[in-house]
Amino acid sequence: MDLTPVKKSSTGNDGVLALSEQQIMLGNIRVDTIKAGRLGDRMVLTATLNFDQMKAVSVSSRVMGRIEKLYVRNQGDYVRKGMPLFDIYSEELNNAKQEYLLALDKQKTFGESSVVPMDELVRSARNKLLLWGVEESQIKALEQAGKAGSTTTYVSKEQGYVTSLDIREGDYVMEGGTVVRLADLNTLWAEAQVYTSQLADLDRLSTATVELPDLDGKQIQGKISFVNPEINPETRINLIRVSIPNQGLQLKPGMPAYVILKSPARRMLSLPIDAVIRDGQGAKVWIQSASRQFRPVEVKTGQETDDRIEIVSGLREGDVVVLTGAYLLHSEWVFRKGVEMPTTHQH
Repeated sequence: MDLTPVKKSSTGNDGVLALSEQQIMLGNIRVDTIKAGRLGDRMVLTATLNFDQMKAVSVSSRVMGRIEKLYVRNQGDYVRKGMPLFDIYSEELNNAKQEYLLALDKQKTFGESSVVPMDELVRSARNKLLLWGVEESQIKALEQAGKAGSTTTYVSKEQGYVTSLDIREGDYVMEGGTVVRLADLNTLWAEAQVYTSQLADLDRLSTATVELPDLDGKQIQGKISFVNPEINPETRINLIRVSIPNQGLQLKPGMPAYVILKSPARRMLSLPIDAVIRDGQGAKVWIQSASRQFRPVEVKTGQETDDRIEIVSGLREGDVVVLTGAYLLHSEWVFRKGVEMPTTHQH
């Protein structure tokens, strides 16, 4: 049987592809009129929960000496404001106590008859004790006892959970040396990594949602409190922090998390992602120019969210766009014309 030669056909109208009703039905080609809608961007980042460093404090020793007793021993212990933290033996502090007692004794003995103003001497010795962290109540107890003990108890001026103990009983500590670190766990940071390629899409005003996989995907709303201005040159990674509440102290530092950033929705033209054909030459969509006639249009795309993509330019509201079957139209064009499809600019 002789073969029937097949010739590449032409639609008779350059840049337009005409199909039959049967071809449209078999190709599941569906169209719709594009309208402006609201679309927001969505970014998911890997994160880890950490202490809120803005609410973390270090408790240090005001004087040099030896730690005789620690009242907190474990990380995670809760410290109340005014609670004893440690007893310290300090020669310097003990001498200051003796000076204060001696000044009080001289004040009683000589009164106003002394050449040296006793009130000023007592005030100076008392201020030295206050500057070294001795409490008013402890000074009053010292006055009533009339003698100084060998150790001094320091109480916490802050409250929080112990995050680290930098010293043990019997250790010597220098003036200003850290004894314990405390953190308020009522607020935590979700620290997330951001690649440099994502920074352009990062909006500090975005709504931040922290998702916790260890707690069955629990989500907590937060806000971006910090974006590191410095980028690691080796990893090309930046760091952002999202501050979240920790109700019931259910969250623990070190937990893995995801930070989901959603930019405010704005009015724009958008299409299903499958309606856009993207290749090395750009992005194209097919529009219906007349009954059963279609032509490709070059478009510029913007942000993507879920299954939709923003159309920045190339289309106008009211255009009838091919939503499904765009790749089939592209293949049909190549089959008929034997060349890659041309593109026209709408405006």
